[in-house]
Amino acid sequence: MMRAYELMIIVDGDVDDPQAQAWMKTVTEGLASAGGELHGKIDWWGKRQFAYPINKKPSGYYMVAELLAPPGALDELERVLRLADEVVRHKLIRLPDDEAERRGMVASAA
Repeated sequence: MMRAYELMIIVDGDVDDPQAQAWMKTVTEGLASAGGELHGKIDWWGKRQFAYPINKKPSGYYMVAELLAPPGALDELERVLRLADEVVRHKLIRLPDDEAERRGMVASAA
């Protein structure tokens, strides 16, 4: 059974743009090795100012991805994100079934 997830990553604003965009490939590869798949493509928001400094940084690169993966398969990807120095913040949430169905990520069980 595949579950629907949404992942947001904020990469340090001090790194170069290509280096920040390389995280999209890292997420895609980590997801594939976990047996999951990307729904659509990663939404690249680019560099944005923070509302308040985070780790003494004024800005960061934002990206959002919708994922489909088996339960518990994203633990390794989340560990990589937690340990990476370039990643300022990340948030992985499991989407409720009705929201995943609304987004067209999973078919209804009925």
